[in-house]
Parts: sequence; structure tokens; C-alpha cells
Amino acid sequence: MLSNEKIRTLLMDLESDRVERTISTTNTDKFGQVICAFANDLPNNRKPGYLFLGVNDDGSIHRIDVTDELLKNIAGIRTDGNIQPQPSVVVEKISFPEGDIVEVEVQPHVFPPVRYKGRVWVRVGPRKGIASEADERVLMEKRNSNVQTFDATPYFNATLDDLDLNLFRYQYLPKTMPEEELTNDRRDVKYQLSSLGFYDTRYDCPTNAGVLLFAKNLRRLFPGAYIQYVRYKGTSRAGEILMEHEFKENLCVSLQEMDTFINTTIINRRPIPVSALREESVIDYPYWATRELLMNAICHRDYSSNGPIQFYQYDDRIEILNHGGLYGRATIENFPNVNDYRNLVVAEAMKVLGFVNRQSRGVIRVQEDLMRNENGAPLYDFSYGTAVLVIEHKSAIPDRLIALAIEQGLIESESDIKPSKMGENNEGNEQNAQKYPKMGENEDKKTQKTAEVRENDGGNTQKYPKMGENAHFPTLAIKNILELLRQNPKIRYIDLQENLGIDDNTVHRSIAWLKENGYINKEHSKVKGVWQLLP
Repeated sequence: MLSNEKIRTLLMDLESDRVERTISTTNTDKFGQVICAFANDLPNNRKPGYLFLGVNDDGSIHRIDVTDELLKNIAGIRTDGNIQPQPSVVVEKISFPEGDIVEVEVQPHVFPPVRYKGRVWVRVGPRKGIASEADERVLMEKRNSNVQTFDATPYFNATLDDLDLNLFRYQYLPKTMPEEELTNDRRDVKYQLSSLGFYDTRYDCPTNAGVLLFAKNLRRLFPGAYIQYVRYKGTSRAGEILMEHEFKENLCVSLQEMDTFINTTIINRRPIPVSALREESVIDYPYWATRELLMNAICHRDYSSNGPIQFYQYDDRIEILNHGGLYGRATIENFPNVNDYRNLVVAEAMKVLGFVNRQSRGVIRVQEDLMRNENGAPLYDFSYGTAVLVIEHKSAIPDRLIALAIEQGLIESESDIKPSKMGENNEGNEQNAQKYPKMGENEDKKTQKTAEVRENDGGNTQKYPKMGENAHFPTLAIKNILELLRQNPKIRYIDLQENLGIDDNTVHRSIAWLKENGYINKEHSKVKGVWQLLP
């Protein structure tokens, strides 16, 4: 930060491309635009820019009340998600005999263009405005000259034809720019991609980030850039494999698939009786925390590795093994309080798509969510060196529900329902069902109901339980198709293909499997264009 003497000199001088003065303390939109413009450093000063709050246009001090709340609000502009990528900003209270002011120091960003609410702001002399196409081209050249991270480097063996440009134009781009600006954007798609770090115009090829986000065939270009999910029976890899799936599409598609997969397959709600007539659900793995752990692995992984992210589920825990150890400023000693980004462009894209927050709060919030859901704190194993293993334990039954069950006379003590060790949940529940008839009766009713459904279905023996009873489907396509049928009983075959991105044969095989296993009426699956799903 500057000394008071140097600040006084800047205040008394004319406004320039490095200095902005204002008496306002509440116009956060203006402050965000100024910070964005200083971070872009269009004149290439390679020196910080300064925003002074509490100063008149003539450089004199305009007395303001500089509180901790004001300093926090100004500092929060950098991390509220409106400025991408985030610049380096320091906020400080400066005292003069005439009164206090706020000094905001903004360092030039090494990866411009920086955007505030989707727009690129620049500063030429005392003027601040939205960057022209020529301005953005200058900033893109600066980004290219400052390339440091793997995802920002060019992928020389790829071309524009390797990218799904419709995915970029119609799904990603609208999330980065206001609608009116997008309508007026007549630039070639190469420059649109380049302005966001997905294309290198100097070498006329996509960057690694562009390939990861939009490749038509990601596995051909990055063989290891996929997520391998396996569900094991028991508590080790020696157990039977109950389900497996690979998320191998580009990140723009796979991120959404994994979000749906976690919400429909992983969290698993367990009914716990708290009275003779009422049950409450316990979630094995909270949705947001589990998603955040997986998204962090995708965001921070080393994409030069050929090994996939391992997303393994056991009876008592989930393990996520991510290639790429702690990066940059992050160390075992300061984790999770200090964060750094191995893949700046990918991290920025995931923020735009809504899958990470870029506010350095993710890991801390994960811990809070898991503790609140009775999972316990996640375990991080950094002993692998070039990889990080994260373990998320299955939730225990909350003490609140145990107290209710005791109060209602369903159990006699905590040990009757709550396993003493993680991983004993299944065995403990079976023993409780036998030992305590009231709890066992609920399970018997479920078993009896399932048997009645099968009997009413004409004796069709179901190999897999219904939705809501922890069903294990042979493929993710079958599970997703059933979910879409439940959401829209009038959905057509062609709609299923387009929604899930699968071929006609896969749809027909999946429908046949659902009929055979009693999920859809076997004889008359469609009447007047409506699918008939069995209870």
C-alpha cells in the first residue's frame, strides 16, 4: 500500500487511468466497474490502479464514516461472483487530519479480459467505459502472452471442428453476457471463444480448457478426462460391483449429468420411524456437500494425467480420488483456509455454469453441511503426493430422531438403532428389526407391499426394487429414462433421445428392460399417448 504522502500526491493530481476518486460509499456498481477496468489495465501500465472513497473531484477530503462494515462491503465486491476472473484487491482505511478515506488497490490481472456482470470495462485516461472489439483483442493478446496454467495453453492437435460450437453458442455464452450485448455481438466464434480463454488466435487452435469444456469426443483428445463411478457392496473393493458408470462427455455436459446423478442416486433418503404413524427421512449424503466435493475434484485435477477421477461408493462411505495434489499456495498446513487454482479457466467456466462458487468457502461449507447431517467431517488424505483422497462417511441417525423413537417406545436405548461403528448400519438395522417388533413391522409392511405389487403385476418377478427403495439399475440411461417418464408420462421416444443424448436402440432396449422388470405396464405401455407406470 502507498504511504500517506504518495496518496496525497495522487489525490491532488488529475484523475488518470490509474486513479479514480469518489465521495460515494454505496455505489457498488460503479466500484465494480472501476475495479474491473483497473484489473484489465488496457494501457498496460503494469502497475496497480487506485480507487479512493471519500475524496472530492478536486482532491480534497470529503469526510465519511469509515466502518468495518463499509470495508467488508468494498472487499466483498471482489468475491461476490460478479467479477470474473477475480483480480487481486486490497482495501484499507487511511487517516488524514481532515478525515478518513478508503483506499482500494487493484493489481492488473495476468489473464484479462476481466468482466463485471458479463461486460469488459476498461479505462483510458480518466474515462471509464465498455471495451470495444479492438480493446478486447488487445486484452486477449495480453492473456496469451501471460499463459501459465495448463488449461490456458493451446491444444495444437485440435481444431475448431473438434468443438461443439452449438453447445458454446446456445448454452454457455448466454450465461456470460447480458442478452442485449449478446444480440449485438457480431464477432467470429473464434474471437468469442478466445475472449473467454477457450481459443488461442495466435496458434489458431482451441486451448486445453476449450477442449475440456466443449469437445465432441473428449476421450479421444484427453483419454483420462472422465469420472469413473463404481458402487461396491460392502466396505472394500473386494465386494461385488452393484453399479458402475463413466461420465466421459465434455465438462459442459458431464457436470449437469453428475449433478442429476448425485441428486437422484447418491443422496438416498432413509425412512426412520418416530411414531407408530409417522416417519422422517435421513439423508445418507447431503446433496450440496457431495456435489461440492466432486466438483472440487474436477476443478482442481491435473488433466495431464491419464487416470480418471475415481468416485467410489461403499456401504459406509464415499471416496473421491483426484489426480493432482495441493497446488500453488495451498499446503497441508494451511488447507482449507488457503486456496489456489491449478485450472483458472476451467474454474471460471464452472463458476459461470453454477457448479462452483469461487469464493473460497466451498470446503468450509462442506464441513458444516456434513456435520449438520451427522456424517462427520470429511477426511482428506494428502499422502499420495500427486493425488488427493477425500472420504465422506455415510450419515448416522440424528440424536433428535433417536430421542423421538425412545419417547414413543419404539426402541429402549440409543444402541438399539444407532450403530456403534461406521459401516455397521445394515447389520444393525437388521438386528433391530428382529429385536424390536415395532420397527420390524414397518419393514414387514414394505416387504408385503412389494410382494403385492409383484403379484398384481401378473406374477412378473422384479429383479430390482422400485424407485425410492434404493434401486440399482444396470445402466444410468435406464434410470434417467424412468425419471423422465415419471416427470412427463406423455414423453416420446425422440424426446428421450434428445434429452439424454442417447441413440434410438438404447432407448428401446431401456424401455424393454423397464417393461420386463415391472416398472411400465408390460402389455399396454401406452394408451392415448400416455405411459402407464406401475406403482
